[in-house]
Amino acid sequence: MASSREYLDFIMEQLSGLEDINYRAMMGEYILYYKGKIVGGIYDDRLLVKPVKSAINYISTPEYELPYEGAKEMILVDNVDDKEYLAGLFNTMFDELPASKPKKKK
Repeated sequence: MASSREYLDFIMEQLSGLEDINYRAMMGEYILYYKGKIVGGIYDDRLLVKPVKSAINYISTPEYELPYEGAKEMILVDNVDDKEYLAGLFNTMFDELPASKPKKKK
């Protein structure tokens, strides 16, 4: 099942207090970028983030889910109604996220 545009719009509104937050559509789902780094994504209308230590510590009882069949587990973010919570989560995670790989030239 693909994610809805309405859910993406809701999440992007919740993250609107952050600078340089954007997304890329990918096969019916959305990859979320924060300051150029992949922080997570929207899969089947669920916000999932990378399971870095800072995210695990920030979320009191992390729940792990698969974004899609064959993928690595990610952390489900249930508290999407709290803008400050989401901003804190993304800010906490940023330093621990790997830098994006440069695009290959054709």
